[in-house]
Amino acid sequence: MCRLSVEHLERDRVAWVDTDAGGRIHFTAAFRWAEKAETGLARKLGLLDRWGSYPRRRVEAEFLKVLVFEDEIEVRIRVERVGRTSITYAWEIAKDGEPYVVGGHTVVFVDGEGRPEPLTDEIRAALSA
Repeated sequence: MCRLSVEHLERDRVAWVDTDAGGRIHFTAAFRWAEKAETGLARKLGLLDRWGSYPRRRVEAEFLKVLVFEDEIEVRIRVERVGRTSITYAWEIAKDGEPYVVGGHTVVFVDGEGRPEPLTDEIRAALSA
């Protein structure tokens, strides 16, 4: 297990579909934005075409301030920890440089039958760059 600081920044905007009946973001939007940033990180590291299957093992978020339709946001994701079969990410969703949502999630690399499998040397090297 090692601790790392590989990170990626995605810019986005709160869409109408991201909001609830009260006009605030629906909580699930934060997880979609984090997943989009995770994909962007894999793309940036040149791993997207061989990324594999990574179901979520744990997800969490703390909602600090309210985001609404058309807010411009930045989603910063970083690799917090790499285990034998898992990757833990920490992320922050900010507006105007202020954190609005902070969270994290852990994914587990699995084989075709859904069993945990060790991360490849290539993925470990990219996450350690």
